[in-house]
Amino acid sequence: MGILYGLLTALSWGSADLFARFATRKIGTLRTMLYMQLTGFVLLTLAMRWLGGWGHLGDGSGWRPWAWGILAGLLNASGTLALYRSFEIGKLSIVAPLSASYPVLTLLLSMLTGERLTLARFVGIALTITGVILVARGETVPDDANKIDAATQRGKKQLGVGWALLAALAFGVMFWLLGIRVVPIVGGTPAVWIIRLTSFFFTALVILIAGSSLAPPSKKDSGWILGVGLLDTGAWVFNNLGMRLEQVSVVSVLASLYGAVTVGLAAVILREPVSRLQWVGIFSIFVGIILISR
Repeated sequence: MGILYGLLTALSWGSADLFARFATRKIGTLRTMLYMQLTGFVLLTLAMRWLGGWGHLGDGSGWRPWAWGILAGLLNASGTLALYRSFEIGKLSIVAPLSASYPVLTLLLSMLTGERLTLARFVGIALTITGVILVARGETVPDDANKIDAATQRGKKQLGVGWALLAALAFGVMFWLLGIRVVPIVGGTPAVWIIRLTSFFFTALVILIAGSSLAPPSKKDSGWILGVGLLDTGAWVFNNLGMRLEQVSVVSVLASLYGAVTVGLAAVILREPVSRLQWVGIFSIFVGIILISR
């Protein structure tokens, strides 16, 4: 069941990213992130009673659940903003694979803290991570504003690399902490609630420091925000439920398939082409999932 939750996480995150492509073009990256976090927070607050309650956040367990939840929220917000920054200034074909490599760090940390994998699962995880990177590596953006001439602009290849590595570091540590500390101490759904709350205030602070607009989206654009918030928050719930039933390394790798889901949805819905490299990556992913499921 944990593997199913991991796959549902990827499906939800991948769908949320497709909605986000439309939302960010309508109201910008920072405002999309801000109001997506707020939407998820409000929806979870209203539904918490039917999702198992407030867990250790409201049972007198003290400050520890809140501290772990806030730490996860800060890592999530920092990683997301670093990811968006790398996409903004860097070459997508360079920074996307770097940011998509975060499951490698989660896997290493999980093994260092006691998780043991069968040979089949280890090979499956390796194939899945390779597939995720190939899918990200093969993605191109029409009219890319950051085109690089390798012969004359070698230095520009480094643009965004630091931000992409920072995103991978933040996500890798965050998913490891979710499995070994945050979810066991805070609870699955309450952890998502506090992550949403922390990320909202963190993003609002960044917007204020940057002097950007906090204006809410128009009624015409609010549907995209609602879609992103609902799907992204649902993905977090599925991810945390999966980590309670399955190894952290396995669920994290399966969740990282969201990039392949986005590419697949874009190919079907937006008629965006899928490169040969991406098809190789998708095949590698499916083989990896089969091995992980054994």
